[in-house]
Amino acid sequence: MPTPTPELIWSTINAYQSTAALKTAVELDLFTAIGEGDNTCAALARRTGAAERGIRILCDFLVIGRLLAKDDHHYSLTPESAAFLDRRSPASLADSIRFLNSPLLMECFGQLTAAVRQGGTAVNSEGTMAREHPIWIEFARSMVPIIHPAAQAIARLVNAPAGGPRKILDIAAGHGMFGITLARDNPQAEVVAVDWAPVLALARENAQAAGLDGRYHTLPGSAFEVDFGSGYDLALLTNFFHHFDPPTCQKLMTKVRRALAPSGRAVTLEFVPNDDRVTPPPAAGFSLIMLATTASGDAYTFQQYDTMFRASGFSRNELHPIENYPGQLILSSP
Repeated sequence: MPTPTPELIWSTINAYQSTAALKTAVELDLFTAIGEGDNTCAALARRTGAAERGIRILCDFLVIGRLLAKDDHHYSLTPESAAFLDRRSPASLADSIRFLNSPLLMECFGQLTAAVRQGGTAVNSEGTMAREHPIWIEFARSMVPIIHPAAQAIARLVNAPAGGPRKILDIAAGHGMFGITLARDNPQAEVVAVDWAPVLALARENAQAAGLDGRYHTLPGSAFEVDFGSGYDLALLTNFFHHFDPPTCQKLMTKVRRALAPSGRAVTLEFVPNDDRVTPPPAAGFSLIMLATTASGDAYTFQQYDTMFRASGFSRNELHPIENYPGQLILSSP
């Protein structure tokens, strides 16, 4: 048996330094600069307006963290940073840091001990779920690149390019890109998006940019309060259930079932841990985010979702993985 070392403890204690370094590099647009050929400390200092000493220390730290490579005095992007941190890449996730490291989320984790003690967020009574919280505007602005693999997976799952669902209800639409992707793939589809009014303004802008203005409609308000209407072929529930406890999730899914046509289906996108609740790590670890930021949210297993959805009127629930993506899809049918 190997002798234990404090390396894991030490790296975990200091993990905040890696977060801060990445955030600073994104704010300086360091990865894009290196990708465009400004790959020495002097060139990067001129490009970013930062001190050459500061650039050297930051870039070396990023090399240690495997986000940059170094040859003599020249830096280069790794395959991961080229794909996901260079703003020229269509898969760039650089903007997501504005939401994921936003002051509110950092404050929630700063009070994690209190959240553990009381079993829910210690930042006001509702955390991120306070009514019309402005953080969801930042979410809609900064998280679009992250969702493209999931949006495309949903389109394939429901056969949108082959004329799949025509009347679509997009609940907690946010940036709107899930419904927009389906409507873009299916010229006959129309979308009704539900969210807070300021968030829907951004979704409408994205719909207009996609040429869908005439087929994209908005329904402002709480998903638990507004009248959805009826006759939908498909309901989208993307990254929403994890904010609530099971009775609340079941209540919403029952409302969704009533809004669907008799043969209508629902697609849920969620972080779904295995029954052991510790694997896979990205999905299982999401529970801690919900503990810190919501009053009663969690990451639920497929068995838990199946139980909730069956009680809401869906007799068949199928779990579908998404390649190279931490979330999974649940397709629910009556």
